[in-house]
Amino acid sequence: MKITRIAVDPDSQPQGSPTLYKTDRGSWLVQGWIVDDPEVLGLMNIPAHETVVELPDRMVPFFFREQDVDEQGQ
Repeated sequence: MKITRIAVDPDSQPQGSPTLYKTDRGSWLVQGWIVDDPEVLGLMNIPAHETVVELPDRMVPFFFREQDVDEQGQ
């Protein structure tokens, strides 16, 4: 899989999280804060092989950016 870093949350220093990546498979990878609150997870139907991460609203516009920040190959 090839991934391209699209955006790093500019207000999350020094950790650089959350981060959005675009894949060459027509999908997104999202690095964010782990949601482990049982009450919150209980409101969702999350299969055992999936997880949930939280992103701030300020990251949503980056999903629609056309220019990539930098490229990473894997």
